[in-house]
Amino acid sequence: MDSTRQKKISRLIQKELAEIFLRKGTEIAPGKMISITRVRVSPDLSFAKTFISIFPSKDQDAVLTSIHGHTPKIRYELGQKVRTQLRIVPEIVFYIDDSLDYIDNIEKLLKS
Repeated sequence: MDSTRQKKISRLIQKELAEIFLRKGTEIAPGKMISITRVRVSPDLSFAKTFISIFPSKDQDAVLTSIHGHTPKIRYELGQKVRTQLRIVPEIVFYIDDSLDYIDNIEKLLKS
Protein backbone atom coordinates (compact mmCIF):
# COMPACT_ATOMS: atom_id res chain seq x y z
CA MET A 1 0.00 0.00 0.00
CA ASP A 2 1.38 3.36 -1.01
CA SER A 3 1.80 6.17 1.48
CA THR A 4 0.54 9.66 0.80
CA ARG A 5 4.08 10.82 0.08
CA GLN A 6 4.60 8.03 -2.46
CA LYS A 7 1.35 8.95 -4.21
CA LYS A 8 2.31 12.62 -4.42
CA ILE A 9 5.75 11.81 -5.80
CA SER A 10 4.23 9.37 -8.30
CA ARG A 11 1.83 12.01 -9.61
CA LEU A 12 4.61 14.60 -9.80
CA ILE A 13 6.91 12.26 -11.74
CA GLN A 14 4.09 11.17 -14.05
CA LYS A 15 3.20 14.78 -14.87
CA GLU A 16 6.79 15.85 -15.50
CA LEU A 17 7.65 12.76 -17.55
CA ALA A 18 4.55 13.35 -19.68
CA GLU A 19 5.81 16.86 -20.45
CA ILE A 20 9.29 15.54 -21.28
CA PHE A 21 7.87 12.93 -23.67
CA LEU A 22 5.60 15.55 -25.22
CA ARG A 23 8.61 17.73 -26.06
CA LYS A 24 11.27 15.08 -26.75
CA GLY A 25 9.05 12.25 -28.02
CA THR A 26 9.89 12.78 -31.68
CA GLU A 27 13.62 12.26 -31.16
CA ILE A 28 13.13 9.25 -28.87
CA ALA A 29 10.50 7.48 -30.99
CA PRO A 30 9.69 9.16 -34.31
CA GLY A 31 6.14 8.59 -35.50
CA LYS A 32 4.95 7.23 -32.13
CA MET A 33 2.89 8.75 -29.36
CA ILE A 34 4.13 7.82 -25.90
CA SER A 35 1.98 8.37 -22.83
CA ILE A 36 2.80 7.73 -19.19
CA THR A 37 -0.01 5.62 -17.77
CA ARG A 38 1.24 4.93 -14.25
CA VAL A 39 4.24 5.50 -12.00
CA ARG A 40 4.97 3.41 -8.91
CA VAL A 41 7.56 4.73 -6.46
CA SER A 42 9.38 2.56 -3.94
CA PRO A 43 8.87 3.29 -0.22
CA ASP A 44 12.32 4.93 0.06
CA LEU A 45 11.53 7.10 -3.03
CA SER A 46 14.70 5.97 -4.82
CA PHE A 47 13.15 3.83 -7.56
CA ALA A 48 10.27 4.58 -9.95
CA LYS A 49 8.58 1.96 -12.13
CA THR A 50 7.10 3.85 -15.05
CA PHE A 51 4.46 2.23 -17.24
CA ILE A 52 4.12 3.65 -20.75
CA SER A 53 1.61 3.19 -23.51
CA ILE A 54 2.78 3.46 -27.12
CA PHE A 55 0.51 4.31 -30.05
CA PRO A 56 0.55 2.80 -32.64
CA SER A 57 1.44 -0.37 -30.78
CA LYS A 58 3.51 -1.81 -33.63
CA ASP A 59 7.26 -2.23 -32.84
CA GLN A 60 6.85 -1.59 -29.11
CA ASP A 61 10.05 -3.46 -28.27
CA ALA A 62 12.14 -1.22 -30.53
CA VAL A 63 10.61 1.90 -28.97
CA LEU A 64 11.21 0.55 -25.48
CA THR A 65 14.86 -0.15 -26.37
CA SER A 66 15.19 3.42 -27.64
CA ILE A 67 13.66 4.75 -24.42
CA HIS A 68 16.07 2.66 -22.34
CA GLY A 69 18.93 4.23 -24.30
CA HIS A 70 17.62 7.73 -23.52
CA THR A 71 16.87 7.03 -19.83
CA PRO A 72 19.89 8.97 -18.44
CA LYS A 73 18.88 12.08 -20.44
CA ILE A 74 15.25 11.70 -19.36
CA ARG A 75 16.28 11.35 -15.71
CA TYR A 76 18.51 14.42 -15.99
CA GLU A 77 15.67 16.51 -17.42
CA LEU A 78 13.33 15.20 -14.74
CA GLY A 79 15.90 16.23 -12.14
CA GLN A 80 16.05 19.73 -13.59
CA LYS A 81 12.27 20.05 -13.31
CA VAL A 82 11.81 18.64 -9.80
CA ARG A 83 15.01 19.78 -8.13
CA THR A 84 13.17 22.14 -5.78
CA GLN A 85 10.67 19.46 -4.73
CA LEU A 86 12.82 16.33 -4.46
CA ARG A 87 16.19 15.87 -2.87
CA ILE A 88 17.04 12.70 -4.82
CA VAL A 89 15.71 11.96 -8.30
CA PRO A 90 14.64 8.31 -8.38
CA GLU A 91 16.06 5.74 -10.78
CA ILE A 92 13.56 5.29 -13.59
CA VAL A 93 12.74 1.98 -15.26
CA PHE A 94 10.26 1.89 -18.12
CA TYR A 95 7.79 -0.92 -18.76
CA ILE A 96 5.17 -1.40 -21.47
CA ASP A 97 1.61 -1.04 -20.17
CA ASP A 98 -0.35 -3.55 -22.21
CA SER A 99 -3.68 -3.05 -20.47
CA LEU A 100 -5.23 -1.36 -23.53
CA ASP A 101 -4.21 -4.28 -25.76
CA TYR A 102 -5.65 -6.65 -23.18
CA ILE A 103 -8.97 -4.75 -23.16
CA ASP A 104 -9.13 -4.83 -26.96
CA ASN A 105 -8.49 -8.57 -26.93
CA ILE A 106 -11.27 -9.17 -24.39
CA GLU A 107 -13.71 -7.06 -26.46
CA LYS A 108 -12.87 -9.04 -29.60
CA LEU A 109 -13.42 -12.30 -27.75
CA LEU A 110 -16.76 -11.13 -26.37
CA LYS A 111 -17.98 -10.00 -29.80
CA SER A 112 -17.18 -13.35 -31.42
